[in-house]
Amino acid sequence: MLARKFLMPPTIIFGMGSAAQSGSECRQLGGSKGLIVTDEILLKLGALKGIELSLSEAGIPATTFTGVFTEPTVDFVNDGLKAYRENGCDFLLAVGGGSAIDTAKAISVMATNPGNIADYQGAGKVTGPGAPLVCVPTTAGTGSEVTQFTIITDTVRDVKMLITSPLLVPTKAIVDPELTLSMPRGLTAATGIDALTHAIEAYVSIKAQPMSDLFALSAIELIAGNLRQAWANGHNVAAREETMLGALQAGIAFSNASVALVHGMSRPIGAYFHVAHGVSNAALLSVVTEFSLIGNPARYARIAAAMGENVEGLNDLDGAEVAAEAISRLIEDIEIPSLRQLGVDSDKLEMLAPEMAEAAIASGSPGNNPRQATKEEIIELYKLAYNQ
Repeated sequence: MLARKFLMPPTIIFGMGSAAQSGSECRQLGGSKGLIVTDEILLKLGALKGIELSLSEAGIPATTFTGVFTEPTVDFVNDGLKAYRENGCDFLLAVGGGSAIDTAKAISVMATNPGNIADYQGAGKVTGPGAPLVCVPTTAGTGSEVTQFTIITDTVRDVKMLITSPLLVPTKAIVDPELTLSMPRGLTAATGIDALTHAIEAYVSIKAQPMSDLFALSAIELIAGNLRQAWANGHNVAAREETMLGALQAGIAFSNASVALVHGMSRPIGAYFHVAHGVSNAALLSVVTEFSLIGNPARYARIAAAMGENVEGLNDLDGAEVAAEAISRLIEDIEIPSLRQLGVDSDKLEMLAPEMAEAAIASGSPGNNPRQATKEEIIELYKLAYNQ
């Protein structure tokens, strides 16, 4: 077996009410002033009150940056970096979904490294550690609080830049399912399928390893077994807790095994049509699973079992088909809209599909897929996803 590196934050705190430990955990960093990176909606909803109180009780002053209002862009990073420097901050506290956390990761890098964030697009280009970063996710989906990735949109080039480095792994993650209780159904569905996609792609990735497999399979079981209940009743504390634990484990899994074809195809949909990442993943997951399962049917059959499906007595290929059916059923049950229902223009999609396919391949993620896809096959998969 090849030697493999396995990365995760040095400290992960999980459990109901754990956000109240933000102050004490930040104090241990030794910083003098923090920049809270969040969005205006969470601020108005009062989601930060407990965290701000915790910081105050720990004697840690903080400035709040609420300039994150869509998926993260270069402008958000630059504005946040300006706030960080002007207020004399020396650590960051990200509170929110993947957008806030990804923005904070990029600010952290730019606080201590030269140039512009676009200089670091790709893998392994970050040369120095960023500013200390504590992440408190408020959605059960992206897993960004534990990963070595950030995705920042360059709106000038219409490119979603994937930046990868072990130096992007946050210093600490504080994962409090209580913060997800007010998530609306649509967001619960989109982030939940995003997390499920992370787990599935980590498990079937050609870069999968024994440690990532443990986290991926556990995540699939937790999310598939609890997402419907969390969607149906947002105040189902047990379902929220299990779903968020699954999202956390999925983040650890894909940070170490990477993602595959779904994510490669998803990023251009977000860049060109401004569809939320989790929704675009969901729109692609079923058709990509059907395409990919022949590349490693044994793994897809194991996914079916992790989702609670009975595959006893079935050969691997038939078991893999059960997984594809189970995924489609889950997406349908929680009412994830298709690309057509989201209003994506079919003529524009057909025109851009060749360019989107090239961007997908260039991202590198499709290269991890168990079945390799040509440009022409990816174009066809975009069409199938639109028409499903």
